[in-house]
Amino acid sequence: MGTSSLTLSSQLKNKLKDIAKRSFDIVVALAGLIFLAPTYGLIALAIKRDTPGPAFYRGARIGRGGKLFNILKFRTMYEIPESYSGPKVTAHDDPRVTPLGRWLRDTKLNELPQLWNVLKGEMSLVGPRPEDPSLAKTWPVEVGKEILSVRPGITSPASVHYRDEETLLAYGLVLQKYMKELGPDKMRLDQLYVRHQSFWLDLDTILWTMLILLPKIGSYSPPEELLFVGPISRFIRQYMSWFMIDFFITFVAIGSSGAIWRAFGPLNIGWARAIAMAFGFAFLFSVSGMIFGVNRVSWSKATFADAYDLLPAWVFASVVSFIVNRYMGMFPSGLILIGAVLALCGFVFIRYRTRLILALLAWITRFRGSAQAARERVLVIGSGRTAEHIAWLLDHPTYSDKFQVVGYIDDNLLAHGTRIYGANVIGTYKDIPLVVEDQDIGVIIIADHHIEYEEYLSIISACNTTSTRIVVVPDIFGSLNGLMETIPSDPHDGIEVTDKSNFRCLHCLTRYAQANHVSHSEAQTAI
Repeated sequence: MGTSSLTLSSQLKNKLKDIAKRSFDIVVALAGLIFLAPTYGLIALAIKRDTPGPAFYRGARIGRGGKLFNILKFRTMYEIPESYSGPKVTAHDDPRVTPLGRWLRDTKLNELPQLWNVLKGEMSLVGPRPEDPSLAKTWPVEVGKEILSVRPGITSPASVHYRDEETLLAYGLVLQKYMKELGPDKMRLDQLYVRHQSFWLDLDTILWTMLILLPKIGSYSPPEELLFVGPISRFIRQYMSWFMIDFFITFVAIGSSGAIWRAFGPLNIGWARAIAMAFGFAFLFSVSGMIFGVNRVSWSKATFADAYDLLPAWVFASVVSFIVNRYMGMFPSGLILIGAVLALCGFVFIRYRTRLILALLAWITRFRGSAQAARERVLVIGSGRTAEHIAWLLDHPTYSDKFQVVGYIDDNLLAHGTRIYGANVIGTYKDIPLVVEDQDIGVIIIADHHIEYEEYLSIISACNTTSTRIVVVPDIFGSLNGLMETIPSDPHDGIEVTDKSNFRCLHCLTRYAQANHVSHSEAQTAI
């Protein structure tokens, strides 16, 4: 049922995307054909006067779903048999190309008539370039199926990347080089386009196509990653989408502050002024955030310290809004301050919403009896930095509904009874067997790397008497400290390991014993 719903949802989403893409193609193609009609006439006249033959070329191409169609271009070759029987790929020094045709190909004006193919539904503005049927037969079956799942386009990321394709090919070996080098890489780029196809990607591709036709910009070759996440996509995702969200939050904040203000006295803001104020504040916050780098933060993976990056932009927007309001007198000054504070709270919440909600759910499940019983009870040996990170990891929503830290074991008597990392210190190493039985421990995590070997053996013995599982955490911090201690003063010197104690961590000892099929005492002697 769930899988079927997802499939239907995906099919509906793809259908709507296809309708939107087709609608955009029709509007732009129709407008282009009307607007460029005089240009079409001038180019057609120039071709007719330059060399004998028709003004347009029609050639067979393979389209969506493998359906054949005739692509329409301005003729760029001499009207001779060799133009039709020669190589299906054209090189820059191809003798079949006329002088005017060379200029048309260099400026890409010969492609303009394909707007008619777009209007007919045979092509799209953006999509994999349509290939000659004889060359398409050489494609791997699965690759061809993927590329032909969409309409071919006038331009594509591969077309932008290989905009100077003809200069890379020599007439004598044009087909061999194309099939071995250019063709496979263009297919790879076309596959990437199909997989990442979106409206914003199409706009990016159209923008790149227009830019590379400009004389001074045409020599610039955008990196491959910019072909698929270009300026428009980045602007929409990093700036415009956040501006709309921040505008809505600011509007709600102003409305809420107005409700608070009305509780103590009369207030008449009006919808127009509230919207204007929200728009202005969101605009100031977004522009200053762009300057201070707020939108470069990937908030779904940000640390909580990254929230401080919001403060400079918020302070700037608040101060400017306060000064402008004092000059124009649209709102009470106190209302601006309350609204700004509420907006900041909203900005922080919306950016950390997933983790805050999951953390709240995890907190709620901690106090549910059924959830407590269902979780694996964990005892952590140690109270240092490694134990702190284990506590943080198990408190993460991914694991908090599966594991529960019951307590910590530490030989420091002053720590007993204290609460650390969300649980109590409940004993020393000698108390482990009793704690395991009394607290119904299912997992013991050893996070103390200064433990003596005999104590380690006693922990293992305690675990062997129960069904408790044991996990030894690698000494990450010890390894980092070892790296810092062994960094040479001269970067040309070799690095030698001087701190042998790092090799005596329990994790390494256990791994050595397992790898060499020896006992722990034999492993300790060998190391």
